[in-house]
This record gives sequence, C-alpha cells and structure tokens, in this order.
Amino acid sequence: MPVARRCSFCGGRVEPGTGLMLVRRDGTVQFFCSSKCERNFGLGRKPRHVRWTERSRKVRGKV
Repeated sequence: MPVARRCSFCGGRVEPGTGLMLVRRDGTVQFFCSSKCERNFGLGRKPRHVRWTERSRKVRGKV
C-alpha cells in the first residue's frame, strides 16, 4: 500500500504518484511536493525563513 510522505522543504503532504524524489550520493532521500520546493532547497534557503511554508507558519504560530 502506497504511503503519503512529507515534503523535505515545506512540510506539505506528497501524495503517492506525485512530487519529486531526490537521492543524494550519501544515500539520503528527500521528497518534494513541487519543483518550487526543490528549487528553494537547492538554493540553500531555510524553510523556517520562507513565509509560505508550513514550517514557517508553525514557527510564527500561525498553525
């Protein structure tokens, strides 16, 4: 049975059959809900500083 995952950047839900999976050379696996999250992660941005992410909303007390 497929399992829903969490986005490695924004913390959003990644449904089975959607999103992107990045496997690094050291074996760590990261899931992204969209290319927007993948690009922001690649640029080295911190999810808690990007206002639209669920992690940022949690830090600011909005969720």
